[in-house]
Amino acid sequence: MSTSAHVPPRALQLAEGMSITQGTSVRGTWVGPLIATVVTLPAALVAYIVAGLSPMACDACDGAEAAHFTRRFDTAFTFLQAGLLASVALLLVSWGLPQAELNVARRRVVAVLAPGTVLLSVIFFAGVVPSWPS
Repeated sequence: MSTSAHVPPRALQLAEGMSITQGTSVRGTWVGPLIATVVTLPAALVAYIVAGLSPMACDACDGAEAAHFTRRFDTAFTFLQAGLLASVALLLVSWGLPQAELNVARRRVVAVLAPGTVLLSVIFFAGVVPSWPS
């Protein structure tokens, strides 16, 4: 008969050099993803609506000027859509990471990256699309 059968599991963990808190759930890890969600989703929606309405800035354009605007807008809008999808993916990752002590920092970093991705996408969009025709 094995002697380890009579030893409590926590004592075995300590004897093997493992921490008792390893793999345990940490309270409050949902706060970062929640704040990121509350900030990211409305910001992404506003950015998408404003970007979708921005072609009206070139309603009076014609010929080469309209073609130039359309090319730049198409490139920037595609990048904006990819950035907004990436921010939603980052939100899903921040919610999906296990609430273990090992993942606390990862959840925080991914939660901060989600609204940051929206901001960078909007900055790129605004930089590529001309504000008004010249």
